[in-house]
Amino acid sequence: MKRKNMLISCAAILLASLTACSSNRKAAVSESETDKQTVEAPPFDADSAYSYVQRQVDFGPRVPNTEAHRACGDYLAQKLEAFGAKVYNQQADLMAYDGTLLKARNIIGAYKPESKKRIALFAHWDCRPWADQDPDKRQRHTPIPGANDGASGVGVLLEIARLIGQQQPALGVDIILLDAEDYGAHNDYTGPRKEEFWCLGSQYWARNPHVPNYNARFGILLDMVGGHDAQFRYEGMSEEYARHINRKVWNVASSLGYGQYFVKEQGNYATDDHLFINQIARIPTIDIIAYSEEHDFFEHWHTLKDDMDAIDRNTLKAVGQTVLQVIFNED
Repeated sequence: MKRKNMLISCAAILLASLTACSSNRKAAVSESETDKQTVEAPPFDADSAYSYVQRQVDFGPRVPNTEAHRACGDYLAQKLEAFGAKVYNQQADLMAYDGTLLKARNIIGAYKPESKKRIALFAHWDCRPWADQDPDKRQRHTPIPGANDGASGVGVLLEIARLIGQQQPALGVDIILLDAEDYGAHNDYTGPRKEEFWCLGSQYWARNPHVPNYNARFGILLDMVGGHDAQFRYEGMSEEYARHINRKVWNVASSLGYGQYFVKEQGNYATDDHLFINQIARIPTIDIIAYSEEHDFFEHWHTLKDDMDAIDRNTLKAVGQTVLQVIFNED
């Protein structure tokens, strides 16, 4: 009996030891998985992003077929190349709703171009040709500065590109700057109004990607992401096509303390570049776009007041850090 009891005791001790070892291994694996799942993204520099917004605005309104547009396009391509991206310049002649032939240019900066696992980040870099929402009716055929509506999203992506050039995430990333987004019909236009009048560059890219058979795990579009006290809600088309990406991004923003910007509520539908990327390219893509119950998008939308006074570094930081945290935690 003593021997049996001793064997049982030894067996119990051995079993307890094995269980403890197993628990330790599980704990180690769990800690390893946690570490793997939570990667600290590099800090987003809002001052740097602001300077990229300012630089674009300094060129003047980036309306297709103008010198400001050509010069700014060259600047954007040069910056992406300087930040270590493989740059594609996608030139296209696109017909506007009024018959104007637009010399458009999509600019793509690819990181880890050999990787099949990719994330696509989008923004449009052109300007609205007309301030057709301006309170001064005499100014409603004047091009807008486009600081928030266009340059803010590009400025955030340029800062992300700079940081990726220093420290790359696990997946390949494409910075895709789309042209001719804002050449939709003027408010005074009396003809038929179609969604296809807008987002000409994204429609072209979706049908003719910069590399054959291009695909990405998901896409994030940034539009009007620099305004004061901006709030971003779940945009309607994003909910229909990529609800899970909305939740991913808004949850990350909340975890970073940016819940006052990324409000977990249903927003309006926006005809924006992501619509055609979802419908034509079939890449689940969301739109981070400012929404205001009072002003639809933001106070100075499509007016001459969409200048650098409309830009808030804090908003650029909230959006940029959130997107960085998302892409650095994909594997």
